[in-house]
Amino acid sequence: MNTDSIVKYFPNLNQQQLSQFEALGDLYRDWNSKINVISRKDIDNLYLHHVLHSLSIAAFLGDIEPNTRFVDIGTGGGFPAIPLAILYPEASFHLVDRIVKKLRVADEIAKTIGLENVTFQHGDMRECKEKFDYAVSRAVMPLDELIKICRRNINDHCFNRYPNGLICLKGGDISEECGRFTGQVLTFPVNEFFTESFFDSKEIVYVPLANLSTNRHR
Repeated sequence: MNTDSIVKYFPNLNQQQLSQFEALGDLYRDWNSKINVISRKDIDNLYLHHVLHSLSIAAFLGDIEPNTRFVDIGTGGGFPAIPLAILYPEASFHLVDRIVKKLRVADEIAKTIGLENVTFQHGDMRECKEKFDYAVSRAVMPLDELIKICRRNINDHCFNRYPNGLICLKGGDISEECGRFTGQVLTFPVNEFFTESFFDSKEIVYVPLANLSTNRHR
């Protein structure tokens, strides 16, 4: 495992960011041997399948304003939030998960690499009262459920390129999920940003949450 795939697409990382990304390999391998947060068959693909996949959200968003706030719904062992928090040190990330042992892995890894822009919440997203600019998620639940549980947590005021909303990573055929909405869900193939064949079936789903409606509510 190495960070070549990260540096390939994000060549302007500073030394601290490089060191933090490099540390993830050994840390996740060690923690994964104790608490399974990544398929053990997939741990050798950590940087491509998990770290770089998480960073496709950054490839989509581009530069963001300092103090942009993210919430990661169902973060598990810290994806996509921990890679994003390394890349965006001036933004803040709130990681939420209902499984305490997985959240502990994310917390311990963040502490070990010196991430200071992350906070953690054990429990359900519905219990969170804070406001954020973006909710992010990686293959956690159907799109309509994600929208339902995070919509009230999204700030109205927007100061980034993309209006505030939900950005989630999906794989496979998502036409049915996205088809429930009335033209306000945008999808972007990850292979528009990253050329590795792993990403050919991966999609970024972006939902600006202001004035969203669904066919079922018509």
